[in-house]
Amino acid sequence: MSSLRFDQVCFSYGTAPCVVQFSCNLAKGELVGLIGANGSGKSTLLRLGAGLLTPTVGQVELDSKPVRSWKGEERASRLGYLPQSIEAPLPFRVGELVEMGRAAARKDHLLSCREVLAAVGLEGHEQTPLSRISGGERRRAFIAMILAQGGKTLLLDEPLAGLDLRYQYELLTLLRSLCQTRNLTVMLSLHDLILARNLDRLLVIRQGQLLADGLPTEILTQQLIQQTFDLDPGFQVAGIGG
Repeated sequence: MSSLRFDQVCFSYGTAPCVVQFSCNLAKGELVGLIGANGSGKSTLLRLGAGLLTPTVGQVELDSKPVRSWKGEERASRLGYLPQSIEAPLPFRVGELVEMGRAAARKDHLLSCREVLAAVGLEGHEQTPLSRISGGERRRAFIAMILAQGGKTLLLDEPLAGLDLRYQYELLTLLRSLCQTRNLTVMLSLHDLILARNLDRLLVIRQGQLLADGLPTEILTQQLIQQTFDLDPGFQVAGIGG
């Protein structure tokens, strides 16, 4: 059963097309990656999926209904969206951040602050100011906030950006575990092609169009990468098959 469905979605900023006839179904329990060059439309697709943007053409459905038909808390309790960066200063403690997520949760899906912090490996940090934890821990705190909303679909824009290798793998391991144990659907954008090979499925886009959709180990070829990132045909990416 689909959790999130894009059906022939198009979107333009003014007269400049950004997403062109994009279609895919995300199944429950899937950990899906979205890769493409800067400006290829990754963030726009995630915002369309979250209902923050309206398609020019086509439809985005969440749990078999148009995503924008879910209003306020109804949408927040079904879908969590985390942008790449949050510019506003956040003078909060970790527990306070999680409680913001819990405020949007449906009562039958309400998880305790302790439960979600345990899920992301931040037990005992309820009273810790966000300003006093590492970048990797801060990312996990925001994941905890999203989990506290109780949604079964998570859309994460570059959640691995700026993290060292240890925290990148820890966060991916966490997300995979949540997909398996809680039947979540997670779609995240990323740039690291080696890390992308650890996902269940990969969507590759170029100039807002879907180039490939499948198992990372099967579709990540030198030819596809060269096409996706406009690389010279002679350029070879280490660790990627032909």
